[in-house]
Order: sequence, then structure tokens, then C-alpha cells
Amino acid sequence: MLKVDKHYEDFYAKEFTSEFLSSNTIPKYVYGVNETARQVIRTCSISGIIADKINEKTYFGVPVVRIADVENNAMVLEVIRGIPLTEEKRMREYQFRSLDLFSFIKYSNNRDLEIEFWKGFKEDFDENYDKYNSIYNLLCDDISKNQFYNLINFRLSHDLRYMRGFELKLEDQYFSNVYSFDKDEVFLDVGGFDGFTTKEFIKRCPDYSKVYFFEPEKGNLIKAKELLKDHNNIEYLEYGLSNKKDKLYFDISGPQSKISDSGSIVIEVAPLTSLVNDRITFIKMDIEGAEYEALEGSLDLIKKYHPKLALAVYHQANDFWRIPELIFSVRNDYDLYLRHYTEGIFDTIMYFVPKK
Repeated sequence: MLKVDKHYEDFYAKEFTSEFLSSNTIPKYVYGVNETARQVIRTCSISGIIADKINEKTYFGVPVVRIADVENNAMVLEVIRGIPLTEEKRMREYQFRSLDLFSFIKYSNNRDLEIEFWKGFKEDFDENYDKYNSIYNLLCDDISKNQFYNLINFRLSHDLRYMRGFELKLEDQYFSNVYSFDKDEVFLDVGGFDGFTTKEFIKRCPDYSKVYFFEPEKGNLIKAKELLKDHNNIEYLEYGLSNKKDKLYFDISGPQSKISDSGSIVIEVAPLTSLVNDRITFIKMDIEGAEYEALEGSLDLIKKYHPKLALAVYHQANDFWRIPELIFSVRNDYDLYLRHYTEGIFDTIMYFVPKK
């Protein structure tokens, strides 16, 4: 059974958060440059942004400083979301007080700071515990069960202790040892970005038959074609996948580019079944929250060909149960595994391995 721990109050984090939000005399800094940093700037007065790797002198009107120049009596809020444990360790090399973003969110009572992927998670978990527990019981190994338990409790508690033991392993993302590759694989890279994932696939499966590379943003397609120019049998499709044909706004934000009402360009989306009519053996899908709709438009091919699946399940609060429930509605002959590839909120992948 999926266990939910009792989560205790962190008095240091609670006091730090209160002081950071209210004090006008202590030097206060934000460590990291992202949307959360911008939101903190809007929330309270701070002395500077700590960013050792950017050349700008200001960030949204706030001075940019190097970490070595921060006063010993300062308070530092670390807003890194992917490798918070690594950055936490770095903070300890200095005398100033520091706190991670997740504890700050918990005690600030500012819902605008909440992790986008987690919005509504607690309510969904409480309402659908039986579904989460069902997925937990379907997971095929202890690694999957332990990681699922830690990820659930991390989201509920905002406590980084649940992430200790996780590492940044992006090169292994989508390529767990829970399955192996055969000759003549037909790979669908859905959300191909700059071609890195397809490159990693080819390293592991040099005798592939074909790659279908889906990337709706033209600039990324150009980069991918350059990266993969020495490889054959790659079909590039300038589409996003969904459950129907449409034109949607798309926000260009590097690896986090996504469909958005405020997007700067318009892309075409379509069901996979309208774009590919081929024997498919492996689908990787990581498309920033549009996975469910894309899978709805792929179910006929999944049902017909029974491919291996590596699916991102961390972008929406309920994807942990909703995505496997969708897949099992058309094929119940998969073994289910889960792996997480960062120290923070990103890159939780579910693997659906065809039963022999």
C-alpha cells in the first residue's frame, strides 16, 4: 500500500520565510534566474540576484551579484528546481543563512509561488488516493515503488529529504535498463527539441530501422537536423501531437517550450494516427503537459503495435495515475516501471514494457 508519511513542521524554515518576507534591514538575495525568481522580486524587496554565469548587471531591475560577494549576515533563498540538493550543498560553503524554494513555498502562503506542475496535486491526491495506490501496486520493482513513494511525499510535504538519493542523470532519461532494444526498432521521438534524445537512442540502438522526429518549432528542427546529419532514415515532422487537428499558440522557452495561450508562435498539431502509418516499436513522449491529449491521438497505434513507451508524467498534477490509466484502457499487457532523473521537480518517466 502507498504510504503517506506524517509531515512535521520545520521551525527553521518557518522562521526564515517569515523573516525573509517581512524584514527591511537584513540583506536578502535570491539564488537562481527563472520565473520563480521573478515572482519573488514581485513579492518582496530583495538586495540582489545571485547568478555567477550571466553577464547582465541587473535582472528585472535588481542587481546581479556573485555568490562570493554576498554578506555573511545575509539571507539567501535558493530557487533552483532541478538540482536543489547540489545547490544546497554549495550554500553550506558560506556563512549566510539559506533556504530551499520548496520549504519557502510551504510557509509563505503565497500560491503564486507554487510549482506549476504541482498545482492542485494535494486535492487530487486526497480525492483519488485509490487511483494512486492502484498505480503503486502495479509498479513492477522496488525501485519504482520507492521512487513513487518519495515523489508523492515530496509533493505533499515540500520536504527535500525525500529527494536525497536522487541524482541528475539526463543522459539516461527515456533509456532505463527495464527494457532492451532489438534490431529494426522504429522510434518516435515526440518532443524532439534539439535532437539530443534521438542521438542517445541511436547510440543505444545503432541498428534501428527508422526514426520519426516530432518537433513543432522550426528553430529546434534546424538544430536537430544539424546534430543528426550523419544518420539516415530520420523523418522530421514539424508538428505537435494531440487528439485532433488544430492550430495552437506555442511558447518558446528552450527545453520547457510548450503549448500556451500566451505563446509567441502558432503551431500545427494532429493525432499521431493521421501522421504515421507504420510499425512502431518505441515511443518517447515528453511535451510539457500535452502528453495526455497526444496519447489519446495515439491509442490506435499503441493498441495495434504494442510499442515500448517512455512517457513523461510530471507536468500535470494528476498524470501519475491518469496517463497509465489511459494506456491500460487499450492494452493491459504492459509491465509498468517508474524512474526519476533529477533532484527536484523535473523528469519523472513511466516505462510501459510489453509483456512477453
